[in-house]
Formats: sequence, structure tokens, C-alpha cells
Amino acid sequence: MAVSKSPAFLSQLRSTLGRIAYNASGFNKYGLMHDDVLYETPDVQEAIRRLPTKLVDERNYRILRALQYSGLKKYLPRNEWTKYEEDVRYLQPYLEEVIRERKEKEAWEKMF
Repeated sequence: MAVSKSPAFLSQLRSTLGRIAYNASGFNKYGLMHDDVLYETPDVQEAIRRLPTKLVDERNYRILRALQYSGLKKYLPRNEWTKYEEDVRYLQPYLEEVIRERKEKEAWEKMF
């Protein structure tokens, strides 16, 4: 039997592999989102600084709760784990803007 290489099949495969990798990472067991665990480069730090207060408060709550449970060597109850479908990349628009501005500034400085 031949394996279908249709766009729908590839999309489904990508989604399935994404779920497996997401659950294997383990941060969702602490209620964290993908953007909560990004390595804090200067660009990421600036993007976090630009977040609205509500998003910063939600992020800080998730991180503090994760630290508490990690210190207790426990995971959140399974019904509180972050689900793949619910993980929103809330920081990405801000991060893209910061990177675009940095690159524009670097290009401007190269001209002089």
C-alpha cells in the first residue's frame, strides 16, 4: 500500500508529530505555554517588556506556579495541563516586531 503524499496527509502528520513533541517537552505538565519557556535573549526580554500588563501577570503566574510544583517534584493535575490546541504564541507578534526593529537599526547603522 502506497503512502499518500497529499497536502492534507502531510498536514495531519505534521500536526501529530507536533503534538508528540509538545507533550514530550514536559512544560505543559506544569501549565506553561511555549512562549513561557523561551530562552531570554535581549530580543525576548524586550518583547516581554512590551507585553500588556494582563499578559505579563498571566505569564508570571504560570511561571511561579510551575516553579512551585517543580520544587515539590509534582505535576499539575492532568486536567490543568496546557493542551496543544490551547497553547497560544502570545509573545511572537511582539518578538517579530522587536527583531524587525533591531535589524532595521543595524542596517541603518551600517550605512554610516
